[in-house]
Amino acid sequence: MSIYSQIASNKRRTLLITAIFIFFISFVAYVFGQVQGEGFSYLGIALIISGFLSLGSYYFGDKIILKISGARLADEKRDFDFFTVAENLCIGAGLPRPKLYVIEDSAPNAFAAGRDPDHAIVCVTTGLLDKLERSELEGVIAHELSHIKNYDIRLMAIVAVLIGTTAYLADMFNRSLWWGGKKKKGEKGEVFILIGVVLAILSPLIAKLIQLAISRQREFLADASAGLLTRNPHALADALEKISQDKEVLEAANNATAHLYIINPFKGKEFGAWFAGLFNTHPPIKERTKILRRM
Repeated sequence: MSIYSQIASNKRRTLLITAIFIFFISFVAYVFGQVQGEGFSYLGIALIISGFLSLGSYYFGDKIILKISGARLADEKRDFDFFTVAENLCIGAGLPRPKLYVIEDSAPNAFAAGRDPDHAIVCVTTGLLDKLERSELEGVIAHELSHIKNYDIRLMAIVAVLIGTTAYLADMFNRSLWWGGKKKKGEKGEVFILIGVVLAILSPLIAKLIQLAISRQREFLADASAGLLTRNPHALADALEKISQDKEVLEAANNATAHLYIINPFKGKEFGAWFAGLFNTHPPIKERTKILRRM
């Protein structure tokens, strides 16, 4: 499979999953609305509330993440390779150079954040700078820049709104049942109530699984885009293998930030089974490197 066909395939899969997500939330809202006899009013209220809550993380999320991670601004002399690699790749990608940050941690890893190419950051650990060859570092930085260029951060912010919407819909429905709100009468109403109860229980889990599926597809897309940018997908494959085989755990990471990193920072906690793998934020390393080496 060529780099171009891999990129096109990943984009199609992301669009399909996102469309399924929107259809699923619309269906949940329809069922809940039918039970209460209020149509799609549930969906409008949930979108407004979750949208406002997501604005804060959209505009200030990168600053919060940097604070939590204890990152410092990169120094052009001290972090020379980081600066030069980022500048060269940004020229090739037609991107403004993002703000560069470094986490003082010997575990190799990296992440990107920000709402668009003009308001983006790339953060790496000192372990990444110390342990990777320059070509491997180029692959990792190209991967993070691809997240920025592909607007993955904005997409995941939209997905976060949809996740919040689903949670609010389920919570509002449960409260309405508990407090005895008006319900649709008749046999048809009973069917909708039954479906609504099932969805109220399962919809947050299903929404989370769809979010993780989108996240994994964007990782594949960033890998392919990085290979196109550097014209050296094998270097990124080498970097991914080296990072994954490193035994050190990234102490700066936590459950709130782990999904941002190029590789799960909690080493040894990615599941191998197909069903368990649905709950991973990242695709398996073997699968990612296999695809990269075929390009």
